[in-house]
Amino acid sequence: MATETRIHPTAIIDPSAKLGVGVEVGPFVVMGPEVQLGDRCYVGPHCVVEYATVGEECRFLPHAFVGTEPQDLKYKGEKTRVELGARTTVRECATIHRGTAAAGVTKVGSNCLIMAYVHVAHDCMVGDGVIMANGATLAGHVEVGPGAFLGGLCAIHQFVRVGAGAMIGGASMVAQDVIPFGLTHGNRAKIVGLNVVGLRRRGLSREALAALKTAYRTLFHSGLGLAEAIAKIDQGSHSPELDQFLSFLRGPSARGLCRPAAKTDSEDAVESLS
Repeated sequence: MATETRIHPTAIIDPSAKLGVGVEVGPFVVMGPEVQLGDRCYVGPHCVVEYATVGEECRFLPHAFVGTEPQDLKYKGEKTRVELGARTTVRECATIHRGTAAAGVTKVGSNCLIMAYVHVAHDCMVGDGVIMANGATLAGHVEVGPGAFLGGLCAIHQFVRVGAGAMIGGASMVAQDVIPFGLTHGNRAKIVGLNVVGLRRRGLSREALAALKTAYRTLFHSGLGLAEAIAKIDQGSHSPELDQFLSFLRGPSARGLCRPAAKTDSEDAVESLS
């Protein structure tokens, strides 16, 4: 386990930055004001990090930009931050901008993989274990639940919520909220079923998976309004995953719910993954 902090002589470190034990800072890094870097972090060549609190064992690959000024015309220089959990990797040329006065912070959880050219905009909240593939883009104020996977080149509209364990197909344009464990693709994206493969990898029991499928059909194919569908789903057997599903549906939504393009398409998708 590394205990020696190594800083390349060409790196520029602001006096206010606090570096943990065993940190490595590569050539031509710019470490700006009010950075707190956890133990054993690696910051690769040409990275820029400022106004950021970073957990232990994070890795920033070359030309990553973390905590830089948000791309928001309402931003007037107020002091805001980025917070990253432990063991998150930020790959080449990715950008994670700090918050605005609206929320004050942009958050990315622990054990995330932020691939090359990803953009996480101001005031976003990204949960633990999220994977964002190359070129995926979050507009401002987006929420991404734990364990979600965002395919390459997808784009998420401002204020959209992506539920836990959801999977967004590559090159999708997502303009409405995606249910937890939902499988989504297209421009504009539509729900095409449940992420059954991901659920099975989580060790979900047959009974819990069946309850989620029933909840999915109740929500999208029963003809019930949202409040009525929630009430009916709530009457069935519960699991932690179903509770996440219900909590998401009850949460505030600025954009409305992403729905299937057609009943037959989405039902076929669910059945094909059974």
